[in-house]
Amino acid sequence: MDKRKLNAKEKRLKRKEELSRQKAFDNAIRRAYLKEDHLVDFPAFTKFDRNGISVSLESNRGPSLSSSLKQYVQNLLKVNMEGPYGAEWHEEEKVKEREMVVENALYIFARANVLDHHSEDEARNDRENSSVSLWMGAGAPIVAFAQYRFVMEEEVPVLYVYEIQLEKIVQGKGLGKFLMQLLELIARKNNMMAIVLTIQKRNVAAMRFYTNKLSYKISSISPSRVNPLEYADCTYEILCKTFDSQAKLVFEDAIDG
Repeated sequence: MDKRKLNAKEKRLKRKEELSRQKAFDNAIRRAYLKEDHLVDFPAFTKFDRNGISVSLESNRGPSLSSSLKQYVQNLLKVNMEGPYGAEWHEEEKVKEREMVVENALYIFARANVLDHHSEDEARNDRENSSVSLWMGAGAPIVAFAQYRFVMEEEVPVLYVYEIQLEKIVQGKGLGKFLMQLLELIARKNNMMAIVLTIQKRNVAAMRFYTNKLSYKISSISPSRVNPLEYADCTYEILCKTFDSQAKLVFEDAIDG
């Protein structure tokens, strides 16, 4: 076999391998979305009871959010993110409202294990007379939530954390770390090769939380790593944690190289 034929054969084999790998990645994401509730795989992570906090976790999806849940998500986002986004918040808030209810938006809500509200009116009365929660709906108050999706990023299947938001009353007590550890387990269980998230540079406390406590890295696809001069004014970073050598090559190569 001459060299040209050999090269052509190698190219065909390489292309076949690439298509096979892409199909496997697409199937992994499809299967992940077919699961009704990802918490079922991790019963030990359905409750958090430490440091004066007692919550139960529950799953939901964007199109299924009740009006109370949608209002809560909007309220907590505004409280926590208006400062870090600054002047950009007005437009960003509209984007987040659209993202909130899309088909592939998956949620984990943390509901406090306290006396149940019997009606939305009673919930409002409690809210007006205390600082327990921003929750205005029926039932025990929601105090935190995470929104995530399974997506292809740089041709790699990843779990993308769109939001992880905690009320001030439960911050600094381990719940945020607990939720992120759960998301890492969900990612691995569903054959995702990394976790990726976007963070505002102004949100210094959150940056410390991810990089110092959870060992996330600024990704090689983050604007500051792609072209520091061109994107010097960019207001966000992309962080990552990889579980696979291929993902490490894609998301961390410029960090270690």
